[in-house]
Amino acid sequence: MRHFLTLLDLEPFEGKQILERAFELKNLQKAGKPHHTLAGKTLAMIFDKASTRTRVSFETGMYQLGGHALFLHSGATQLGRGEPVEDSARVISSMVDGVMIRTFEHSMVETFAKYSSVPVINALTDWTHPCQILADVMTYMQHRDEIQGKTVAWVGDGNNMAHSWINGAAIFGYHLNLACPEGYLPQDKVIQEARDMGATIEVTQDVLAATAGVDLVTTDVWASMGQEEEQAEREQAFAHYMVDDTVMGVAKPNALFMHCLPAHRGEEVAASVIDGVQSVVWDEAENRLHAQKALLEFLLK
Repeated sequence: MRHFLTLLDLEPFEGKQILERAFELKNLQKAGKPHHTLAGKTLAMIFDKASTRTRVSFETGMYQLGGHALFLHSGATQLGRGEPVEDSARVISSMVDGVMIRTFEHSMVETFAKYSSVPVINALTDWTHPCQILADVMTYMQHRDEIQGKTVAWVGDGNNMAHSWINGAAIFGYHLNLACPEGYLPQDKVIQEARDMGATIEVTQDVLAATAGVDLVTTDVWASMGQEEEQAEREQAFAHYMVDDTVMGVAKPNALFMHCLPAHRGEEVAASVIDGVQSVVWDEAENRLHAQKALLEFLLK
């Protein structure tokens, strides 16, 4: 039995296989050809955080694979009334074939996985968001080619998405530059673990230095869910970390722009960038469906 709590739960060849299958599944779906490879399978989806792309992609994905998805908001389950995670894990996993969790503390998914008898998927924690990187790498491959050997620039908070891009550098073989303000850097141990696996990672406070000559520029909101009270403080700290036309202008002429969404135009990204010709955010969002279907097959089939 395999869990998917971070990208490092995959071997590099497995990451490549999943994305190859994602393209196959996307082509089948676009052609209207049934692909019920998970017929009779059930996925429990536990949500502590609000969601658009995560819920729609996993729920639709299970339907298209011939299975069924159960939406479980923590506030409407015994988890929300204080039942220990260990107990919920034992009970829920005894009735389903897989569990997807979108929550705050990463320790919650780790504990759930420890006591689960079926595969557990991290659909987002405050530590990492591995499903998003599968879709992002797939999107780069869709519009360009293999991402291995290319250079990615991350601009903004050293948050769960930054950690995921760091992990992805170790699995998918791209070089990574991170431009983060002082006090908002990624965790050192995440960077070191990726470097120990052979990843090339540079961290700076200089946005233009990080994005010069890169193949892909990506960012995220300045204040994520649960950090709303820090909005004013973060606006000040990140004031010079907007991805605008100047930033994209120092990247390669054919560089792509990505954002995991939702986006705040005029804060972390200029409208001219996210709505411009280099932006692939809508394909990126759609590819959550196809990449996660391939992941579900990998874990549940």
